[in-house]
Amino acid sequence: MTTAWQSTTAKRLRRVRWVLTVLFTATTAICIGTLATIALVNDERSRAQALDIELDRQVAGLSRVVYYDGDGNLHLEPLDVDALVSRTTLLHVWVRDNGTWVSRYSREVDNAKSAEKQELALVEQVRDLQYAVLGDGVTPRGDRLRLAAAPVWNTTNQVAAYVVVAGDPAPGVAEHREYVMWTFWGCLAMLVLAAGAGHMLSYIGTRPAVRALEQEERFLAEAAHELRTPLATLRLIAEAGANDPARASASAAQVVGLVDRMAQLVTGLLARARVRNGTRQMEWLPLRLDQLVEEVVGEQLDDGRTVDVDLHPTIVEGDPVLLSQALRNLVDNAVKHGAQEDGRVRVEVKVAGGTVTVSDRGPGIDLADRDRVFDQWVTGSSTGTGIGLAIVRWVADLHRGSAKVVDSPLGGTTIELALPEVVA
Repeated sequence: MTTAWQSTTAKRLRRVRWVLTVLFTATTAICIGTLATIALVNDERSRAQALDIELDRQVAGLSRVVYYDGDGNLHLEPLDVDALVSRTTLLHVWVRDNGTWVSRYSREVDNAKSAEKQELALVEQVRDLQYAVLGDGVTPRGDRLRLAAAPVWNTTNQVAAYVVVAGDPAPGVAEHREYVMWTFWGCLAMLVLAAGAGHMLSYIGTRPAVRALEQEERFLAEAAHELRTPLATLRLIAEAGANDPARASASAAQVVGLVDRMAQLVTGLLARARVRNGTRQMEWLPLRLDQLVEEVVGEQLDDGRTVDVDLHPTIVEGDPVLLSQALRNLVDNAVKHGAQEDGRVRVEVKVAGGTVTVSDRGPGIDLADRDRVFDQWVTGSSTGTGIGLAIVRWVADLHRGSAKVVDSPLGGTTIELALPEVVA
């Protein structure tokens, strides 16, 4: 058994779905990445601003606590009882004595190390500007500090001392890194969900197109399958009539018969297509199954093929167009594949009790392949399309019947189409 024809619609639509999924995922990734970047930048900026606001509040409050008296003495005693002092990481009070900067008060918490060089540079800025200034510093061991310095005025309205506080940005940086990590994994999870949702949406969105294309391809393939043989026969008859004027009249009659048969085939094709896509309802009519078989067998031309029939009156209920197509495919399949070694074709058709049995004397079908031959696009020859028997089973299923390969009394292939019989 070989695969006769493989539809490419599913492959094409699968690629389209993946392209749509990738585009949807990429767009979502850009949006999520943009929002995440904005959120991370804002988080980092807000943490830095929060530290600056806290340091500015501390240095402003502490610079107002210390004071100079009328004798020019700097009083630092209030720092010992001020609550703000306990919240500082580092606190220095600098004064200038004979051109040298001297620390008059020092408080360092948790082994905090002073960034003295940066502190004094910041103090120089405050000395020039005469208002509080914020800046960065680095300790001798390389740790970052955020510094704030503010002036202290004496009784003569001159800046005489400078208060410097420092904050450690490391906790905020660590919290920001943790926030970055959670944001990354959260965005990744959302991206995976978006990819899954995009793939599902692309599948749902393209499913009608897949069905439409598959129906179109099925219709074209079935049309080629149904019309190939009568068209070839029509050509032979027309050529024979053209080459032999004496046979022209007989050839014309045969051509008319073939044209009628092709019209029936086209009608059957349209009926099947419309039933499949739901635009046509099946007709449920009481039918003489033996008469349908007799009509189908009568369409076979006398060209060395023999079709023996054994017909018993039997009534079934169903669609005459679809049943005729199924019966025609059964007989055509037996005639096509039932040639003996000497080239002769002999087929037996029996009808009894709602069952049609078609037997040939061909090579037969392996036991392992008896069910597979009814699959679409599977055929037993290099010239077949793998559609005929698939249609037979489809029609049988529609009529609540069955189609199967059974043991052949002729040594070839026997296919049985069983339909529910209507008791008269």
